[in-house]
Amino acid sequence: MVQRLPLPDSLVAQARAYADGSATPAEPRDAATVVLLRPGAGESTSEVYLLRRQTSMAFAGGMCVFPGGGVDRRDFDHAVAWAGPTPTEWAERLGCDEPMARALVCAAVRETFEESGVLLAGTATEVVADTTADDWEADRVALESRELSLTDFLDRRGLVLRTDLLGAWAAWLTPVFEPRRYRTWFFVARLPGGQVTSDISSESSAVAWLPVGDAVAQAEAGEIMMMPPTWLTCLDVDRYAGPAAVLEEAAGRRVDMFTPEVVASEEGDFVLSTPPQYADLLAGR
Repeated sequence: MVQRLPLPDSLVAQARAYADGSATPAEPRDAATVVLLRPGAGESTSEVYLLRRQTSMAFAGGMCVFPGGGVDRRDFDHAVAWAGPTPTEWAERLGCDEPMARALVCAAVRETFEESGVLLAGTATEVVADTTADDWEADRVALESRELSLTDFLDRRGLVLRTDLLGAWAAWLTPVFEPRRYRTWFFVARLPGGQVTSDISSESSAVAWLPVGDAVAQAEAGEIMMMPPTWLTCLDVDRYAGPAAVLEEAAGRRVDMFTPEVVASEEGDFVLSTPPQYADLLAGR
């Protein structure tokens, strides 16, 4: 199955260079991204938090993306405080080994805080309700600059990482023809009560909450730019009646890594292939 967003000629030419063996694929880096949701006009719809990356960024410049980023070596720290599904359970959900599952969950929580100010942490019974004070911002900046590790940050504040606030959604490996490649695991999460997002990421030029359906429509109309996995994830999430339904679906998901390939569409242009489980979602689009 293919998706309907056509690829530029330059990308098609680049893909052909790798297909004929004249270029060598880059080694992928592991990453995590979080589809942060809140209820829309009613509980039966969702809004999604999107960041527009700086156009100067080497990867996905100018694209609208979810909060996220690469796994840091300290995300593998076994001492990180943890409450919710265990690393063993996450390994099963994410289709990877236990150390990687632990690192991915830590990266998802850390990057979400760094890029939106939203912290998926608390005590075993409560979630942090407000992260807008100056001391929280100082810690966020220290995390972003790697002066502070997630483990030390949580320990200092007597907090645990709340893995029950996350759900597994999908996994995408950047195509072989991209000069920068990532194995990215997609998580979903609902904005915790009392917390707000902030326009703070040094990697973004703008942020916005959009109804998920509007985000899809704007991407298809060319009003905003999205990479195919982001567009398809929004399309997928929009099938569910609000954040609670998305998280309920995620609780039963087991993800497999998918690598898109360039293929010719029935219309004669070139598009990227998409996972077979989305065939019904894309039918008729």
